[in-house]
Order: sequence, then structure tokens, then C-alpha cells
Amino acid sequence: MSDRRFTVAIVGQPNVGKSTLFNRFLGERKAVVHDLPGVTRDRNYADVDWNRRVFTLIDTGGYLPESGDNIADAVGVQVGLAISDADVVLLVVDAQTGPTDIDQEMARLILKSEKPYVLVTNKVDSVHDIADAAGFYSLAMGDPWHVSALNGRGAGDLLDRVISLLPEGEEPLPEPKIVPRLAVIGRPNVGKSTFVNTLQGIERVVVSNIPGTTRDAIDLTMERGGRPFLLIDTAGLRRRARVKEEVEYYSGLRTTRSVERCDVAILLVDGEEGVTIQDIKIAEHAERLGKGVVLCYNKWDLIEKDSKTAEQTQRDIIARFPSIGPYPILFTSALTGQRAWRAIDIAFEVYDRRRTKIPTPQINQFIEVLNATTSPPTRRGRPFQVTYGLQAHAAPPTFLFFTSRPQDIPEHYRRFLMNRLRESFDLCGTPIRLVFKKK
Repeated sequence: MSDRRFTVAIVGQPNVGKSTLFNRFLGERKAVVHDLPGVTRDRNYADVDWNRRVFTLIDTGGYLPESGDNIADAVGVQVGLAISDADVVLLVVDAQTGPTDIDQEMARLILKSEKPYVLVTNKVDSVHDIADAAGFYSLAMGDPWHVSALNGRGAGDLLDRVISLLPEGEEPLPEPKIVPRLAVIGRPNVGKSTFVNTLQGIERVVVSNIPGTTRDAIDLTMERGGRPFLLIDTAGLRRRARVKEEVEYYSGLRTTRSVERCDVAILLVDGEEGVTIQDIKIAEHAERLGKGVVLCYNKWDLIEKDSKTAEQTQRDIIARFPSIGPYPILFTSALTGQRAWRAIDIAFEVYDRRRTKIPTPQINQFIEVLNATTSPPTRRGRPFQVTYGLQAHAAPPTFLFFTSRPQDIPEHYRRFLMNRLRESFDLCGTPIRLVFKKK
């Protein structure tokens, strides 16, 4: 049995339907699909199970010859890496436009790689469109496979062909493991993809100084000190008023979904700009979803500083935005790698705290000390106390407290109780949920 998963790469020029085919094989809309050329810029990976065979499918950005455009050239590098990684290559072409010079260039690249391949003529929506695809024999890649990724025509036959080209003995789908899921989030152009690439050690994600380069949320399986984890690189989140492109709107939706399925959000902020209201709103959104948060004050290498700058900056951030106080703050440089892995280590600590289960006797000892050292809150002149408590859930920690008048618990006492719980049980970085019930 092989010790690795076989891979199939989907390549082609922009806007031929690669991401639509990717989604068709998966049976879900994982990749952003839009009729604007160049939407997919990174390699997007997902496992496919077909006829008891398993392989990893790679969606790539649209290939263009070297053009002098930084993003287009970076995408070209990504396509080359995908071909070199793949066991089988699917060259997707547009049956409605006919063969192009770019198709010829890509065919030469694939034939030169000597990898098994399939020439896929997409947008063959009916038998009447097959004649339009005859010109692709000029690519010297043999008989094309006609499909319509949009309506599914021919997709099953294509998958059968892919399976027939895979080597024997691939690793079966493993049993799902519970591993930390860490999402790298933040506004556009704060260094998220550079941060991910620094951790990867390779150019896995397209990096550019043009805001909004990352369109999809990219899942990366990684390991730190023998501990596996899933790192999710996401598109930048902006205020809705600034979301001008429809594709950016859908990228934002996928980013939101990535935050929903992560355990800890690593929030990168631009150190040159400082923490903004939008950064805080992103952190609060993650907190509302019950996710842990680690704030990385990025581009620290560009800041003029002395031995006290970090400490003073942290005090200033918390003074201006008290809601960020419960979360760890690191000063990082994605470009140089300064504290990048430290951010992962801190995220692991937050992940573990988020899953903490505190025994009931310890919680009630906490309540006993709290009542003995703190005057009970009052509402309409009537004091009351919490008499009993327990932890109802973990991830995030959720505490159930019993009192005589739960409806009268003032907001300031909720915050006080939350802060004392964090201090007493080392819950830094994780949201805390409080529920009060009548005893």
C-alpha cells in the first residue's frame, strides 16, 4: 500500500471552467466560481472518493505565459508546481472558443512532463457541441474527453478515465481525526498569504502586494512538533460598503464559513496602520462564533522600535480596544518569519484552553472564594449571589450558574465573572459563555 495520496491536477487557461469541474467532482461549491477570468489564483486541494478509489484533486489558477503581470506570473508558477506534484494532469479547454496559443503552450508543458494526462473539452453541453471540439486534435494529446462541468454531462465517465490512469495501491481515506483547525484571517493585504507561505516553506499560496489576491479559502495540512493541524488561508474581510466585485462578495462568504469551521482564528493586523475598527469587528465576529483568537501585530520588522515599544504598543491597543484584552497579542513579521511559528504554538495553547473541562468541585470552590471576597451585586436595592455552578460544555467553555434571580444579573457582573474565570482557570484567548438559571 502506498504511503501517500495520489494527486490529480486540473490546469488550463483562465475561464475554461476548471473550478466548476473541481466543484462537480467534489459535489460541493468549495472553489469560488465566476465568469471573471483569473478568479482562482491558488492551488486548492480536496479529496475525492470514486468507485472505491481515492485521490487528491488540485484546482489551479488560470495559466498565462509570462506577461510581466506579477499575479499572472505567480499563478504560472503555481500551475507548474501542480503539474510537477500530480500523478495525473487534466488539461481543461473551452470547446466553444477552440484551441488557443495558450492551450498549445500548456499541451507542450504537459507532454514534456511525461505525466499521464487527459485532454478535457469543457462546455460541451449537448451532442451538437462535439463538432466544435474537433480542432483540439491539433494539440497532439489524443482523443479529447467531452464534458459539461456546469450540468455534469460526461463527468462520471471522466472520473472513470482518471481512475484508470492512477497507479494501484493508493492509501484509503483515513478515519477523520480531531486536529486543531487554525484560520488565518484579517483585512486584505495584511500579510496572510505571506504568513502561510513562511510556515509552509514553499510558495503554496500566491502572494502579491495587490489587495485581494487570495480569492478562495485554502486548507493546508501541516505539523508542528509532531502535532498535526489544519491551517486555513482566507481571503481578506472588508466592510460590505467596500465589496465592489461580486466575486469578492463570494470570497467573503467563504472566509466567513472558514471562520465558522475553525477552532482558533489567527488575526493578522497591519502593524504600519495599527489596529483598526475593522480588525476589532473581525475579532468580535470570531468571538461571537465561539472561536479562540490570537492577534498578530504583523509587519513588525518595518516598525522603528526599542526594548519598550512592544509593551507600550500592547498597552495602547488594550486601552483603545478593551474587548481585545482577553486575547494573546504577538508582534510578528510574516516576511522574515519572526514569531510566525510562535503564533502557531500560542494558537495550540488557545485551542487546548478552549476545550478545557473544569471539574464541578473546582468551580464551586471558585464561587465560594468569590462570594467571600467580593460584595454581591445588587439590582433595585436587592443583593443576590451565585450559589452553585458547573461547566455545561467545552469549545468554547460554557458555564451554568444558579442564582435566585437570574433575570437581574447586571452586565457589568457578567464581565467581572468572565474575567475572574479567565484568571482563575487560565482561559486566555478563548471566549467564555455564561448561562444563569434560577436555583
